[in-house]
Amino acid sequence: MNTWSVYLLRCSDNSLYCGVTKDIESRLFTHNQGTGSKYTRARLPVELAAIHMNLSKSEAYKLEFCIKKIPADKKISALKNWKFS
Repeated sequence: MNTWSVYLLRCSDNSLYCGVTKDIESRLFTHNQGTGSKYTRARLPVELAAIHMNLSKSEAYKLEFCIKKIPADKKISALKNWKFS
């Protein structure tokens, strides 16, 4: 079942954080509570910058790995326009 998402958060210092989730609302809330990840904890508040939804678990983790390798200024457009072959 394709219920996984890859998301990018824009942190208060304008950096980007990439992650994988099945429930984006809950995950965004967790990040903003300071318990989502060590990286975002020091850069609150965070807001959703981009999301790619309806992925399998395998696709989501592969996409996250690829997005993390892309330069920061290209991550948002890459995530929005990603196509699996």
